[in-house]
Amino acid sequence: MGLLTGILALPLAPLRTTLWAAEQLQSAAEAQYYDPAPVRQALVELERALLEGRIGEDEYDRREDELLDRLDEITARRRAPRP
Repeated sequence: MGLLTGILALPLAPLRTTLWAAEQLQSAAEAQYYDPAPVRQALVELERALLEGRIGEDEYDRREDELLDRLDEITARRRAPRP
């Protein structure tokens, strides 16, 4: 980048910084959202709740299906090619 280009682009620096920060936040949020560890932990806690009698079979089945669907989504996302 030349001196003239740098001077002319200077007013856009706050915008570029804001876009960079937004991209970093999005990346961190996606990493957290697509982390399978919390879903697996929720499955363990759900099974514990069933075994301790805090929830019934119907509630267990419904919530287990939701968590397994979420885990499938995460797995598919990790296998998908990145652009």
